[in-house]
Amino acid sequence: MRHGRHRVYGHAIGIESVRDVTEACAELGIGYLTLYTFSTENWYRPESEVKAIMDLLVKTVRSERKTLLDNNVQLKVIGEMARLPELCRLELQACIDATAHCTGLTLSLAISYSGRWELTEATRRIAEKVRLGSMDPDEVDEHVIEEHLETAGMPDPDLLIRTGGDLRVSNFLLWQVAYSEIFVTESSWPEFRRRHLYKILKQFQDRERRFGRLKISGETVNA
Repeated sequence: MRHGRHRVYGHAIGIESVRDVTEACAELGIGYLTLYTFSTENWYRPESEVKAIMDLLVKTVRSERKTLLDNNVQLKVIGEMARLPELCRLELQACIDATAHCTGLTLSLAISYSGRWELTEATRRIAEKVRLGSMDPDEVDEHVIEEHLETAGMPDPDLLIRTGGDLRVSNFLLWQVAYSEIFVTESSWPEFRRRHLYKILKQFQDRERRFGRLKISGETVNA
């Protein structure tokens, strides 16, 4: 079996991880879950593998819509949707529209996404506003940048989980994870289940978050 076929099989098995972790987050009352589904770099994989992934995406979004509705989960997509095959775009948009009223967990799928692409696009949109005179360069600050990101309106992630033991963020949410707590697990994504999530969340609760500040005599201060 070719290596590409092994990867497609892994993606298929990983759907069980998506379902289990999403349901667990919804049950725990977690507000936001973002999954790195398909990066802009993944377009350079063999054409047959990309097609298989897109077909799997269509099948999964179609079959999981009821589960999302039953769990009060709202679906969002961050990334370059225009680059996706038409059927993928239609199925994703249909699911986004169907779950738009849900008020529980917001599940964001990062598809055709990379952090550098997102920052480049945000910069381009801001530069265009400056060019047209609708924004002054002095008005550009962190808040303005955040408003032009794919994740506008969503809080920065408290927790970033990296599966597979890799010690890198792989071009994911580069702006947003500035102060996220990072956990690395040796389990690959197809193996990852809610029991792994629970263990990490317990460790997360025991961490002290300072956001770049010092803690002196029980008080957190700026430094």
